[in-house]
Amino acid sequence: MPAISLPPVPHDATAVRPDWAALPAGLRDAVAARLGGPPVAVRVAGAGFTRGFAAVLETADGTRAFLKAASLTGQRHLVDWYAHEAAVLARLPAGLPVPRPRWTLTEAGWYAVCLDAVDGAPPRLPWDPGELAATLAAYAEVAAALADPPPALVGLGLPRLADLARDDILCWGEVTAGREPAPELPPWARARLPELVALESRLPAYADAPPVGSGHPPTGLIHCDLRVDNVLIDTTGRAWICDWNWLCHGPAWFDLASLLITGYASGLDADLAFATHPAAAGAPPDALDVTLAALSGYLLTSAAAGPSSASPHIRAHQRWSGDQALGWLAARRSWG
Repeated sequence: MPAISLPPVPHDATAVRPDWAALPAGLRDAVAARLGGPPVAVRVAGAGFTRGFAAVLETADGTRAFLKAASLTGQRHLVDWYAHEAAVLARLPAGLPVPRPRWTLTEAGWYAVCLDAVDGAPPRLPWDPGELAATLAAYAEVAAALADPPPALVGLGLPRLADLARDDILCWGEVTAGREPAPELPPWARARLPELVALESRLPAYADAPPVGSGHPPTGLIHCDLRVDNVLIDTTGRAWICDWNWLCHGPAWFDLASLLITGYASGLDADLAFATHPAAAGAPPDALDVTLAALSGYLLTSAAAGPSSASPHIRAHQRWSGDQALGWLAARRSWG
């Protein structure tokens, strides 16, 4: 098993967000009216890598809700993300471990979306095996429900992972061609660049192919941002999957590999967890290696891009996550 590695900053302390009092008074009044009273307790979310407002609000009568909000002028990209997520959540099949939307509003130059609040907290790192098992079980529910998605979701015109891979994710080929600066790599990894390029280049074709023997057309939907900081564990031990603005058409094993990078970093048997999960059924034999190659290149190249205004910690987290993805791939292929 690998040695345990933790991110440089805890994943629940990466965001820089405004406090409730910093929001415009008109927005606060409008939210209070929808909640039935002003919040008496506000717990701002520490996880994430944006500067949007995100917090659990609780009123005097015990009403709890999760609110996201962003400025229509200064944070237009976040407004678009939040509005898209609200549309996705409203169309997801019922009964999934996913927070449900309540309402949206626009007031005082801000957009806000209100969701059901999950009574829980992000998983701990290193992963507690029970919490990881709960998260894998929750994702099995989600993957099964989205293998043949409802028409209302398909009608949103969501992107395809294959296209996202070609346009944004595949970076090792860009590095070797000199179109992207090379991230800092150990000598053994530099020597493996041709193999990394060959592996990642298979992702688009794999992403557009139906699972072998599944009977499903290649139209299944995936979360496409499944990380430990997008999971909550409630007080009963059930896992909830959050932050749904990157939903796309693709194979569920891609999400599974992305999630298990932190499982590998936690010293757990991530290979076994991947191989025995329903989302990996019918995956190409090298699907995990292909995904790790692609994600390691994307994360390490992004980490080398310089400071980000979104979060002072995002580049360090990308570097750590990319190192873990590359380390897992190297262990699987006996590199190094």
